[in-house]
Amino acid sequence: MNKTLLTLGSALLLVARVVAAEGWGTDIAAAKALAKKQGQPILLDFTGSDWCGWCIKMKKESLDQQAFKDFAAKNVVLVEVDFPNKKTLSAETKKQNDDLKKQYKVNGFPTFLLIDADGKELGRQVGYLKGGPDAFIAKIGEWKKAAK
Repeated sequence: MNKTLLTLGSALLLVARVVAAEGWGTDIAAAKALAKKQGQPILLDFTGSDWCGWCIKMKKESLDQQAFKDFAAKNVVLVEVDFPNKKTLSAETKKQNDDLKKQYKVNGFPTFLLIDADGKELGRQVGYLKGGPDAFIAKIGEWKKAAK
């Protein structure tokens, strides 16, 4: 009984860490575990959430729209890789984000990467993508199709 409760508690903690704010997690290790379990790719959003105008525009026009939220909930694990100016990140999250930025050679914001559960890049969008959630969903669909 205690082992079952411990396992359930661990699973809930994993989900809580992955799904932080409206589906967007911040822990890449937890996201990879969830992606493997669900058989879904991971969408990384490299952003300057509180200072990057194009990031804020993309979030407002695509990521915050219900059509994208509905799509993402069924098709990808979301991870925000943030580089804020005002918001304080934990030392662990800051190091993780710096490491991901270096690993994937991200040089500008926003940059979106679709990766598999092992971290292999499947697609990349550098900069703002006009067309709202439909255009972004279509782009992710192209990446997923090309990866098969």
